[in-house]
Amino acid sequence: MFNKKDYKKVGQTELRVSPITLGTMTFGDQNSQKEAFEQLDYALAQGINSFDVAEMYPVPPKPETCNATEIIIGNWLKDKKREELVISTKIAGPRRSIDWIRGGPKSLDEKNINEAVNNSLKRMKTDYIDLLYLHWPERNVPMFGQYKFEPEEDFINRKKIQWISIEEQLISLERLIKEGKVRFIALSNEYPWGVMEFLRIAKEKKLPIICTIQNSFSLINRIVELGLTEILFRENLGFFSYSPLGFGHLTGKYVLDSNAKGRINLFPGYAQRYNKPGVVIAVEDYLKLAKEFNLSLTQMALSFVFSQWFVTSTIVGATSMNQLKENLSAYKIGLEDDILEKIDSVHLKTMNPAP
Repeated sequence: MFNKKDYKKVGQTELRVSPITLGTMTFGDQNSQKEAFEQLDYALAQGINSFDVAEMYPVPPKPETCNATEIIIGNWLKDKKREELVISTKIAGPRRSIDWIRGGPKSLDEKNINEAVNNSLKRMKTDYIDLLYLHWPERNVPMFGQYKFEPEEDFINRKKIQWISIEEQLISLERLIKEGKVRFIALSNEYPWGVMEFLRIAKEKKLPIICTIQNSFSLINRIVELGLTEILFRENLGFFSYSPLGFGHLTGKYVLDSNAKGRINLFPGYAQRYNKPGVVIAVEDYLKLAKEFNLSLTQMALSFVFSQWFVTSTIVGATSMNQLKENLSAYKIGLEDDILEKIDSVHLKTMNPAP
């Protein structure tokens, strides 16, 4: 499916990744190791060289499954040509109550960053991480369903946590790069102010510069276009889009059957960013539009994300081989100007219902 000429450069680094990255956040919960290996082997056979992991995976996070995904990846990597693969993982920050990760990550200080990386390397049985993300900002920002900044919720104002400065975070990451444990650093679930501060401080202090951002991007969440895409362009940063199907909403299955099998129903209360009234309205409109052009909603939703100028690689996950094959096949589908114009019309009618 993909060969090296299809690979895209990640920001200003020498890393080159396939246009699709295999997401792994179901491995160790919804998918067994055997099922995970089948997906990983199939993706590799299709020319996918980029695999996205996190120390807290699988999700939804639970103490009994935490770290299982990295362990599965480590078992799979044993007989692979490591130098041909791009393995990404993420450090959990302190903004969520996850007490079973490193005893509860109090902050992104040097101790926590070092412990997170060393543990990830051990679980994944590798000497280095190609792309290390800070999974979400340490400071107070809207996350996972929140939609506006609340100054009164700032950690400093509440006097609960003095968040570790961006400079200190970068200094800790620089040490890991110099030790050869990390090749490049990146941010996830980040906002324009944070991206620019990481860039500004890195340039002023001659510290490592982030190379890419990983944020949610789909037909029902195009927040990245409201400021961040200009930064990607002007600063030559990569962008990895996650949740291109909006946790299954953009397959249309929950509109057609509210009890459909999927994470939304398997894990009640999870993924609250999609529990908004505008989601159903938008999905219904997109479903009609896909039918008008003889496409499945899945095909249209994925093709839209794949085709965006700022997307370096799209993170695609699945709980079955059939889903994975359908998702990958959508890459071959191109969307003409007429359908893109109608997609924008729906977007302007119900803009970003799942921030």
